[in-house]
Amino acid sequence: MIQEQRIQAFSKLGTFLSSNDESIQSILELAERRNPWYSKSFVQQQFLAFGKQLNQENLTKWLANSPDTESEKVVGLVLAGNLPLVGFHDILSVLISGFKAQIKTSSDDAGLTQFVLDKLVEIEPAFAARFTIVDILRDYDLVIATGSNNSARYFEHYFGKKPHIIRKNRNSIAVLNGEETNEQLMKLGHDIFDFYGLGCRSVSKIYIPEDYDIARFFESIESFNWIQNHHKYNNNYDFNKSIYLINKNQHYDNGFLLLKEDESMTSPLAVVHYERYRDIFVVEAYLNRQSENIQCVSSEIALAIESPVFPMGSSQAPALDDYADQVNTLEFLKANQ
Repeated sequence: MIQEQRIQAFSKLGTFLSSNDESIQSILELAERRNPWYSKSFVQQQFLAFGKQLNQENLTKWLANSPDTESEKVVGLVLAGNLPLVGFHDILSVLISGFKAQIKTSSDDAGLTQFVLDKLVEIEPAFAARFTIVDILRDYDLVIATGSNNSARYFEHYFGKKPHIIRKNRNSIAVLNGEETNEQLMKLGHDIFDFYGLGCRSVSKIYIPEDYDIARFFESIESFNWIQNHHKYNNNYDFNKSIYLINKNQHYDNGFLLLKEDESMTSPLAVVHYERYRDIFVVEAYLNRQSENIQCVSSEIALAIESPVFPMGSSQAPALDDYADQVNTLEFLKANQ
C-alpha cells in the first residue's frame, strides 16, 4: 500500500466510527458487559472523537513529513486498558506510517481493538497482513509500551535493547484564576469526570487562588451528579470519604466528588486534590519542574509552562499531533524506518 491508500482507509474508518451502524451499537453493549468502566456513552464518545480526527484533510496534514514507504519492520505495541481504545493512536501511527504492528491488548480491552481493526480490514483488506493481535510479543524491531510506573521498569528491562517509547504514569491538572465563567467551570467537569477520571488526561488536581470560593466550583459542576449512579465510581467515592472521616482529614464534599488539600498531583478516584496559591509565577515554576509528571493542563490562563495547555473541557479529546508524554510517535517511527 502507498500512503494515500492508507489515508483513504483510515478516513473511511473515521466515517464508520462516527456513524450509527448497528454493529457499533452491539459492541457498545458488549463492551459495557465485559468491562463496567466502559460505559456505552463513553465508548461512543471515544468512537466519535476518533471519527472526527480521521478524515483525509487531518491525516494528510499530520503525515506531511512522513515518508511514503512500506516497511517490513514490526512494531510491538503494549496497550493500556484504563480507557476504551486508549492505545488506538499508537496503532494508527504504526499502520499509517507503513510499519507492521504486533499488538498486545489489555485484558480490559473488551474486544474494542479487535472490532475496530476488523472494520479496517473490511475497508482495506491489505491491512490484514500488516498486524497481529498476540498474547506475547515476539520477533519485533521496535516497541511502544504503556503502563504504570512499576510496569515501566519491567518494560525498560525487557525492551530496553530495542528502539522504544515507554510511557509511565502521568497526571493532568487545572489552573484557575477565579475569573472563569460558570460555563468554563462546567466544561472543566468534563476534564475531571469523563471516563470516570481514569485517564492520564483526567484532571486530578487543581490550583486555585488563595481566596477562591470552592462553593462556586461545586455549583458549576453539579450537572455531573449522574456519576454517583455508577456503582464502581461510587464505591471509590464512599471508600475515600470514609477514610477521610475516620482520619479526620479536612475535605470538601458535594455528594459525588471530594476535594482535599494536598501537594500530590496523583489523587484517588472520586477525589481531586487542590492547592491554593498567591503568585501564579510560583505555580508556573513548579509545573515546569514537574513537567515530566504532567500529561496536560486545563486552563483559560496563558501559562508560561512546558506542558501542553488545553482550554477547559477539551483535555480528553486530543488532536492527532497531541502526543502522549509529548513524544512524537511519527518522528520516532521515521527515525527507525
